[in-house]
Amino acid sequence: MSSSEFPQVRTAAGAVRGRREGGLEVFRGIPFAQPPVGAARFAAPRPVDRWDGVREAFAFGPPPPQEPMGPEAELPAGLPAGDDWLTVNVWTPETDPAARRPVMVWIYGGAYKFGSADDPAYDGSVLSRDGDLIVVTLNYRVGIEGFALIDGAPANRGLLDQVAALEWVRENISAFGGDPDQVTVFGESAGAGSIAALMAMPRARGLFRRAVAQSVPGTFFSAALAGDIAEALAGGLGLRPTVADLSGVDPRKLPEAGAALTAGMRGYVDRWGPVALTPTPFSPVVDGDVLPTAPWQALASGAARDVELIAGHNRDEYRLFLMLGGLLGRVDESLASMALGLFGPAPDGEQTYRAAFPDASVEYLFELVQSDWLFRMPSLHLAEAQVTGGGRAHVYELTWSAPANGGVLGACHGLDVPLTFGVYGGLGAMLTGPVPSPETEALSARFRSAWTNFATTGDPGWPAYDAERRLVQLLDAEPAVTRYPEEAARRIWEHHVFAPLPLTAA
Repeated sequence: MSSSEFPQVRTAAGAVRGRREGGLEVFRGIPFAQPPVGAARFAAPRPVDRWDGVREAFAFGPPPPQEPMGPEAELPAGLPAGDDWLTVNVWTPETDPAARRPVMVWIYGGAYKFGSADDPAYDGSVLSRDGDLIVVTLNYRVGIEGFALIDGAPANRGLLDQVAALEWVRENISAFGGDPDQVTVFGESAGAGSIAALMAMPRARGLFRRAVAQSVPGTFFSAALAGDIAEALAGGLGLRPTVADLSGVDPRKLPEAGAALTAGMRGYVDRWGPVALTPTPFSPVVDGDVLPTAPWQALASGAARDVELIAGHNRDEYRLFLMLGGLLGRVDESLASMALGLFGPAPDGEQTYRAAFPDASVEYLFELVQSDWLFRMPSLHLAEAQVTGGGRAHVYELTWSAPANGGVLGACHGLDVPLTFGVYGGLGAMLTGPVPSPETEALSARFRSAWTNFATTGDPGWPAYDAERRLVQLLDAEPAVTRYPEEAARRIWEHHVFAPLPLTAA
């Protein structure tokens, strides 16, 4: 085999062989930790065992066990089998240790309950080629395996997996041509929430220099809430939320308990509050150890002042969920009133929203308050907390409407993912259409240029955010820098604190 066609790299655990693809050298399925099964089930990730010889790195590792993406969906056929869930993938222009290129590490979203790096939407080739840098993607445990609060196990195992992958990057990326001192983490939705958590975690300190948080969810659980949810998850199987009980359940069967609870979460509104009306019973837990405090409080106190940050959101975040839930055109007054009362900031969220948006339809109010509570205001507040803590943050809003479906979804949740990667399969095809228009391609190129310039220099091409000017980048067919455009919503949430969500009834 030609070494130019099948490049080899020696990692700390052993040698790997990749492939030359489209002018890049690509390595897939490299383990960064032991399979978290058997005695390692529900444990923190453990260092990978060394191997002799050369390990082929041609195929993605198997995805972590997870429930399907939606009640009627099925997991894709032909997924890689095995227990090596914890793997990384690398796209690099050249495996020259002297090159010291910037590194971008992607953390996928998926409501903390599904997702994997083998998703074609996360192909790093366009970003790597266009930005002349290294792209790394990784798998981490999701659902009960990664985020349920289990007695006898560390909290936030999915976050600890991400830390282990970043430690692998620090130790090995120079052999792939990367600079371990120029690492940028980037992620969307639960991936952005993970990044917010990593910025607050002592264990992750020093592992990355920059961060891009796209649509940060505001749902972080208190230990009391997470413990109660874990009781319900295990109770559905007739078990307790302990390592001893849950270790006896096949990890590929355990996600069924999460899916069953998700289907009945509305019955827990009195105990879990607004979380019961979200699509997931999983989130990072502020446990006082792995995650000592919520990200907004940690950043405001300066915990990540040395990390340069981009944080932003899409204008119409929640509209995607309206469509997926079959609610487009079906929201009535009672549904809107319930959402405004439950998701609006206390004490008078409903009246405040109605006064601020007097001409809004009930459907728009229903959508808007959930966009704000779940993604828009947490993202803005994260940037503001970073500035308060002495760090630097750049803010953006995606205002370009998804062209598919007649534009009805607007600038909805997830639209930024195909624009970030320049890849238009899966969700991207549903939002942009399978064949991107010239306008789509131009906006995607603008996204990629901003993100890769930021990873290389710390400057995405627009001014840093501050409390006086509030300048943000609007990402649209015609981009503009302007004052933060969602001023009415910003004022409604100005004094709200995104603290760990409590257990509302004992």
